[in-house]
Amino acid sequence: MAASAPSYCADQVRRFDHDRYLTCLFAPAGRREDLFALYAFNLEVAKTAEMVSEAPLGQMRLQWWRDAIEGIYAGRPARHEVVAPLAEAVRRHGLDHGAFERLIEAREFDLDEAPPETLAALEDYAEATSAGLVHLALRVLGAQGREAATAGRHVGIAWALVGLLRAVPFHAGQKRLYLPRDLGVAAGLKVGDLFELRSTPALRGVVGQVAERAAAHLGDARALGARVPKQARPALLLATLASQSLATLEKAGYDPFDAGVQARLPGRAWRLWWGNLRRHY
Repeated sequence: MAASAPSYCADQVRRFDHDRYLTCLFAPAGRREDLFALYAFNLEVAKTAEMVSEAPLGQMRLQWWRDAIEGIYAGRPARHEVVAPLAEAVRRHGLDHGAFERLIEAREFDLDEAPPETLAALEDYAEATSAGLVHLALRVLGAQGREAATAGRHVGIAWALVGLLRAVPFHAGQKRLYLPRDLGVAAGLKVGDLFELRSTPALRGVVGQVAERAAAHLGDARALGARVPKQARPALLLATLASQSLATLEKAGYDPFDAGVQARLPGRAWRLWWGNLRRHY
């Protein structure tokens, strides 16, 4: 018998957020589509800055999603490939309305040309976006409790920080900067060099500091160990890939332009399988 075609949301996540797609495969079959809907929603709001030429247009797009989320909770979901399955996920798992609102609000920062002022500000952004998404995924998975929530927060922040470091060349090509301004000033980072796609000791120093903070968050998540319920693991397996990315960055001297850093991580599915088998994230 031929396999059924993937849903729209599953296909979008597989194509554009393959790391999260792989983690979904370790979730119970009955919860995967709800995770796909959640992650497809994240894709929709995360790509806003890349889709518009002016900030007001991005604000309009984010407002559409605010209204769409309001419609879900009012029982009037919009006819949309992502909204409809997301509404089902919200209904089945009682997902927190406020978490969606905070995630959309945080994406307004993507429309601002100014970098985050401090590392703490960058972590706040990572918490509102990536950690907020992990929070919702944990709810879909039925992983309750303080330990799961705390581990999810740390994993989400670490994953976002690592992703932003790997995306430095991409953002530089768009004349955008997510590295903390104060760290850049202290290191003598020249934004002009970065926007000309030149690696410098100052850039590598700043990247190293952000990477160190990401590693600390992973350590805090893993310190919870066996106290985290097993249901949470599919949402936390991203920590395994984050560690691999950090190791690659360190090997490259924290140069985000290094070819190895920019290459797709090898053996991702195997690493996730092995981590899940060992009950490790």
